[in-house]
Amino acid sequence: MSELIEKINETLSVIRKHTTENYPIGIILGTGLGGLVKEINIEHQIDYSELPHFPLSTVESHQGKLIFGTINGKKVVAMQGRFHYYEGYSMQQITYPVRVMKFLGVQTLLVS
Repeated sequence: MSELIEKINETLSVIRKHTTENYPIGIILGTGLGGLVKEINIEHQIDYSELPHFPLSTVESHQGKLIFGTINGKKVVAMQGRFHYYEGYSMQQITYPVRVMKFLGVQTLLVS
């Protein structure tokens, strides 16, 4: 098993303690769409700091939470806060949460 898959499985093991659902829609909430979180019927939320191998938001307005819930009856997982290359993260670190989302069943990804 590759090192990346092992890391993803470690992250998933923490997430699966909160939810065993699959989420077909992923949303990355940047500064522009941060308010969309108010439209989510939140079932679970996990601070990035609790997730192994997850980068941490350094932008003050980004909350740094992975949110699970529904919008209009559709299951969604949303990143409240994202990461940037200029913050010193590698491309693999920046894309890591999206890879985790894929393992959570995400088929459609909205990025703001």
